[in-house]
Amino acid sequence: MRSSGKRISYGGVVAALCCGLLVLAAGPVAAGDDDHEIARRALEAGEVLPLRTVLDIVEKQYPGQVVEVEFEHDDGEFQYEIKVLQQGGRLVKLDLDARTGEIVEAKSRQRD
Repeated sequence: MRSSGKRISYGGVVAALCCGLLVLAAGPVAAGDDDHEIARRALEAGEVLPLRTVLDIVEKQYPGQVVEVEFEHDDGEFQYEIKVLQQGGRLVKLDLDARTGEIVEAKSRQRD
């Protein structure tokens, strides 16, 4: 039997696909690093309050267990988004001005 001389290297195709997936997966990680760097620079420049200070403000007004903290930076505005699980299963979501510590929005719901 004669071979046509054309061979497909499936190993090469698989390797190329794996490399592409690695590049796509690294994108969100790199973006997260940028967000972290923005937050660090803002803190060092005195543009935002330290997280510990903000948590002290939250704990005085909304006692409970902090279950999530996010640092947001949109259109030059810095905000902390904090979720607190209170006694009895109430979940409170707070948006705070990261510069002043002022609570700009509070939402709550009862967890089952």
